[in-house]
Amino acid sequence: MYKDSFLAHLPLLLLTLCFSFAVNAQEPDIQKGKSLFNANCAACHKLKKRAVGPALAGVSAKYDREWLYSWIKNSTAMVKSGDAQAVAIYEEYNGSVMTSFPQLSNEDMDNILAYTDYTPPAPAAAAMPAAVAAQSGGGFTNDLILAVLLLVLAALVTMLFLVNKTLNKIAAANGVELVKKEKRKRTPLWKAYAQNPFLVFVTVIFLLLSSAYVGYSYLMQVGIDQGYMPIQPIHYSHKIHAGDNQIECKYCHSSARVSKHSGIPSLNVCMNCHMNIAEYNGEEDLEKGYTKEFYTNEIKKLYKAVGWDETTQSYTGETEPVKWVRIHNLPDFVYFNHAQHVSVAGIECQKCHGPVEEMEILYQHSSLTMGWCINCHRETNVNVKDNGYYTKIHEELSKKYGVEKLTAAQMGGLECGKCHY
Repeated sequence: MYKDSFLAHLPLLLLTLCFSFAVNAQEPDIQKGKSLFNANCAACHKLKKRAVGPALAGVSAKYDREWLYSWIKNSTAMVKSGDAQAVAIYEEYNGSVMTSFPQLSNEDMDNILAYTDYTPPAPAAAAMPAAVAAQSGGGFTNDLILAVLLLVLAALVTMLFLVNKTLNKIAAANGVELVKKEKRKRTPLWKAYAQNPFLVFVTVIFLLLSSAYVGYSYLMQVGIDQGYMPIQPIHYSHKIHAGDNQIECKYCHSSARVSKHSGIPSLNVCMNCHMNIAEYNGEEDLEKGYTKEFYTNEIKKLYKAVGWDETTQSYTGETEPVKWVRIHNLPDFVYFNHAQHVSVAGIECQKCHGPVEEMEILYQHSSLTMGWCINCHRETNVNVKDNGYYTKIHEELSKKYGVEKLTAAQMGGLECGKCHY
């Protein structure tokens, strides 16, 4: 009986299991969708904000699923076919052509759409721990204990005062007088000092030499700004750009390759990346106040300076100058050529400017004094490989100095006219 009943329901059970497996197999994976979105879509789209393309949050509710499949795989073909929705998007974004993704399967696109539709649940309000509640309710107890301790201290002081007063009365009644020590008459120290000519002479010499040393040390620090760290109008983190994102120094300071000066980067160089990077999503330093909101607000300052409208993704023409504060500044009588050091000598920027990839706020790392430069010239060997001019002069100078390698100093790096002209 039970066997017949089981066999009778077996087809229904198998159908239910197959349907369950099919539903689970078609359930989109939000995490895979996030990875696919970051790899294929994030360059032009954001979830809740317009970028190069429209915001994609909730896009599956605006368009038919089959239409989205066709649009993602080949948007250009849909525009050429005259599809009304495709043409409307094409015209709204000034004829910008969306990249086609024929390599994405329907399952991949379902995962991406599931990610764009996903809304994270609101965090539940955490109950206050019992220990915290006990501490918050214990303020009255702490105040009471402090008041009792103050009363005990006041009582002890009062008792000591009364005991001392009582002892004085007893001593007076018994005729005991306090013996006061007579102060011995001594010659004042300054008078004894002034009467010794040798001490006076030594003191004068010491004061003169000390004054000369202090004055010389002070004057030698004039114009030396090692450690100078000014606050800039827009917070620029070299740690994030040169460190975390590994952007080469000469990408922004391109003049250092071919010019005497390294140059202040144009804000248009910043916009090469920040057209599509409107929010900071990296690590935070809450102790120093460097939150995601802080960095994002600094990007907004950049947009305001260049006149960039995030909504329309276009320039408004209303710009504001940024008054950057110069950090490294050599005297006017000193000649220094960045191209000679960077391109010819191949010296890394960190040699003079320190570990800029670790600096949240840039500061002057080296003293940049003449002695500092001379020491570098004395210690740095000249690279003569594959250079006919240096090969010839190296042979002549190596014989003159009796060395195998030449330093910048031996090549004339100590001549006054090299830096002062």
